[in-house]
Amino acid sequence: MAVVHEQVGDLVAAIDDVPELAALLDNPETESRVKADVLERILGSADELVRNFVRLVAEKGRAGEIREIAEELDALVAAQERILDVELTTATELSEEEFGRILGRIEQASGHKVQATRSVDPDLIGGIVLQAGSMRLDASVRGRLERLRQQLSTTRS
Repeated sequence: MAVVHEQVGDLVAAIDDVPELAALLDNPETESRVKADVLERILGSADELVRNFVRLVAEKGRAGEIREIAEELDALVAAQERILDVELTTATELSEEEFGRILGRIEQASGHKVQATRSVDPDLIGGIVLQAGSMRLDASVRGRLERLRQQLSTTRS
């Protein structure tokens, strides 16, 4: 499964890196057979399962949806491997040590391996915002100030 996952990821990277390829796959006027042939040449010596699957997707007129299919595969692999996908937003850039320490705490608390993306939002003032699926933990100064403002406005009423 790891080889298939990696090769599908490589194909998506190739599609993202070559705008002409993405345009060809998204073009409804290009025949499905042509798209399948192009993808087969790109895949070259890839695993037979990957080549057959991509050919089937292309022949069924879904070549333009390969990115979305790969995203679903990523989610399935993450679920199988019990990987928690999180987005960490901080007010300032974290050092690798700080980032690793935070991920370690998340892994310990959740019991899952963590795969994280990170971003910086200076409007947070301080602290972090952690997004994991539909769960959101806002431990930022901005979030605390907003909650305090809401508490003050409801106690005045």
